[in-house]
Amino acid sequence: MLEIDHFSHGWLTPIVAYVMSFTGSLLGLRCMARSRSGSARDGWLLAAAVAIGGTGIWVMHFIAMLGFAIDGASIRYDVPITLISALIAIAVVWIGLRIAHQRTLGPLALFSGGAITGLGVGAMHYAGMYAMKSDAMIGYDGRIVALSMVIAVVAATAALWFTLHVRGTVATVGAALVMGVAVSGMHYTGMFAMHVHETQHMHPPSGAGATQLLTPLIVSISLVTVLLLLHLGVTEVDDENTYVPQGRHAASYWPTRD
Repeated sequence: MLEIDHFSHGWLTPIVAYVMSFTGSLLGLRCMARSRSGSARDGWLLAAAVAIGGTGIWVMHFIAMLGFAIDGASIRYDVPITLISALIAIAVVWIGLRIAHQRTLGPLALFSGGAITGLGVGAMHYAGMYAMKSDAMIGYDGRIVALSMVIAVVAATAALWFTLHVRGTVATVGAALVMGVAVSGMHYTGMFAMHVHETQHMHPPSGAGATQLLTPLIVSISLVTVLLLLHLGVTEVDDENTYVPQGRHAASYWPTRD
């Protein structure tokens, strides 16, 4: 059995991966708060899916993969499957958010959305792993894989609950910190399910190298995250500037004609 190193760059990749997961989760929660306000609800819902699924989950996964190495074996990535895994992450989060916010379904909506999102996130993770090609034989421990899927479902359900109930800055930051831990925990649990064996009949893998493929993809989604953060800030300022007081102070708000 070949030796696997999940932290070939030390603590750099897990820390950066967690920071991106936290950032994506925080941005997604803020987008959902805007969605609950009723303004451009579908747009904010999609933005939340991109933030949580794209940045909080997919970018976290592949930043962590930059620190993954197999002693004595080379690693390449299948570009189309890698891109498909990103679309899976965003799509399942969007579906889960849509289901969880169906108030007519009651608690069933949360658990259904959590199950679909969690299983989808697990599918994204293992699709990303399938995109990784090597000249060594890769296998998985089924029990640990099952555990990682359970963690994914529980984490997704908790994340959807946060999008429904979290209010206030401190609570939102706390929820994003928890979501980052859950996503990272699911990723590394799934990674520890892997075992690698040397084989004499494997051809050198084809595809793109980790830095060659992942760096531009990660940078692109990170730029989208920054743009969403800026858009959130601008729209919040606009909302404050267009605020109309209610009640007894409303009359003094409107300018009077001479």
